[in-house]
Amino acid sequence: MQGIDINCDMGESTSLWPYSIDNDIALLPFISSANIACGFHAGDAYTMHELVDAALTAGVAVGAHPGFADKENFGRTNMDLSPIKIYDSIIYQLGALDAFLKINGTKLKHVKPHGALYNMAARDEVMANAVCKAVKEYDAGLVLYGLSGSELISEATALGLASCSEVFADRTYQDDGSLTARTLPNALVEDEEQSLQQVLQMAMHGTVNCVNGKTIKVKADTICIHSDGPHALSFARRIHEMLNQKNIEIRSV
Repeated sequence: MQGIDINCDMGESTSLWPYSIDNDIALLPFISSANIACGFHAGDAYTMHELVDAALTAGVAVGAHPGFADKENFGRTNMDLSPIKIYDSIIYQLGALDAFLKINGTKLKHVKPHGALYNMAARDEVMANAVCKAVKEYDAGLVLYGLSGSELISEATALGLASCSEVFADRTYQDDGSLTARTLPNALVEDEEQSLQQVLQMAMHGTVNCVNGKTIKVKADTICIHSDGPHALSFARRIHEMLNQKNIEIRSV
């Protein structure tokens, strides 16, 4: 049976807008992997602890969602950091979240960078190497989540680190395989039917339609849903149902 992972960015408590941990917990039955914010771009100790416990109870794989130290802009500001500063920030954040798994007798399963860190490392070989090196040296058994076809995936492969190629249910694509910048009006897929069709196309055919009409190839090991989206719960529920109907098993990597 064909299988695919559904991951969700979670625990992104911030003063920028209201946050409810209950909304994240409600998503857990419809996903297989949770990427939990580690306190730099969003999140705090209480939220990390509560979501780790809830995810483990739900049988959902727990991964870290490290970002730039940029709570004022939700980790979406590009930062020109040296490789060692990127490395150290990743190590610090993995350790913070992993502590809450340790007290449950388990450990992190994967790492997915957030926001500007994710997008910059997707294009920049040096940044991608710093991220992947930190992940591997923290725990060589971790899986690195990165944009399909990106430098993050290439560098993980070069370092012998397991990787998972990610596609997005709620974002639009440029014809170079990058995500449309959030500063542009068409960055988000807000129509449920469009999101469902995009997921089905990526999961079953390995392609996605870009904003300019071109169709490109993608590798869909995992599908991302953002918990802070206005339709996140509805999207997750319907995507889960659709994949089950197509006999595509939803499972963590």
